[in-house]
Amino acid sequence: MTNENRGILIGAALDRTDDLERSMRETWDLAAAAGIFILTSISQTLVHPNAATLFGSGKVDEIRSEKNRLEEASGKPIDVVICHNALSPKQHRNLTEAFDCEVIDRTGLILMIFAERARTREARLQVESAQLAYLLPRLAGLHDGLSRQGGASGPLSGKGSGEKQIELDRRHIEHRINELKRELDKIEKERATQRRQRLRGGIPRVSLVGYTNVGKSTIMNGMLKLCKAIPEKQTYVEDMLFATLDTTVRRIQPNGKQSGFLLSDTVGLVEHLPHALVKAFRSTLEEACYADLLLIVVDISDEESYDWHIRTTIETLKEIGAADIPRLFVFNKADMTDRNPDQKIACEGVLPDDMQILISAKNDDDIRRLYEMILITIR
Repeated sequence: MTNENRGILIGAALDRTDDLERSMRETWDLAAAAGIFILTSISQTLVHPNAATLFGSGKVDEIRSEKNRLEEASGKPIDVVICHNALSPKQHRNLTEAFDCEVIDRTGLILMIFAERARTREARLQVESAQLAYLLPRLAGLHDGLSRQGGASGPLSGKGSGEKQIELDRRHIEHRINELKRELDKIEKERATQRRQRLRGGIPRVSLVGYTNVGKSTIMNGMLKLCKAIPEKQTYVEDMLFATLDTTVRRIQPNGKQSGFLLSDTVGLVEHLPHALVKAFRSTLEEACYADLLLIVVDISDEESYDWHIRTTIETLKEIGAADIPRLFVFNKADMTDRNPDQKIACEGVLPDDMQILISAKNDDDIRRLYEMILITIR
């Protein structure tokens, strides 16, 4: 997708605890990261989701009418309808037919962003594996769409039509998934060998974890600056969701001192990260499982969402088996708040005994304070 793509965001609150406004705002940001300009959003609270379309028939008609109105007013087509909720293959197929344009759910949107941002061979293989696993149960709907005039097209579309072609495509995808699994297994063995070598070195290991775009890579680069590392050692930083998908490991040892540690920067998290992606990136995320200390980085300037970000991070750590590792909460972007640096921040997921520090990753003195706190913790 390009910056010229125009879309509508739709979403449904499926239970009373669903903070739909906040989570749809995040999906809006994800759409922007994918180069999609959202014109409007439409939502509905549902007691009983519709098995065929998720939304009620009246709401589907409302969305279709709003799409037609926007197209007539601007003289330009709506390229995509993005659904905040995960859609079943049947719901995806029916909504695509109802709106007569491409429909992408949140999982498909995140996969699209990951495909664009993957830089290393491992990340590209992981994303392709997740995309194919997502595509496989949706093959029938894609073929139905292509058999209609004006049917949907786009990055999630396939080729061919008819049952025979579907079966050919299914076998091809299953074969490719198996190929990718074998390639990723080889890479994981290489990663495990490198990990064992680091473990034998006896150097403490510290891992940066947390939500996407909270400043993990900026902290990594701040630590490298403290070490006067060469520019090539710096990691990629950009103010966007999922700017990087790769795990980076760097030795932090200022002034050549004996005291130091290995610092790893892991892929950023997001609420309801698709299971296929958690599974695909498990080997990357598991770098955190071998850490002596987890730095859980939180954007404290995002007053409305930071507690949700903490919850998402902790749930993911539990899923990969890293929940019991000692942790230090790094509340970042202090320069954008008026909080007292000495005041403890209490929120769900942060235990009374958990260590915490308030910093700005752009401030050299704060980075040095964090470095010294890490050393005290891992000794």
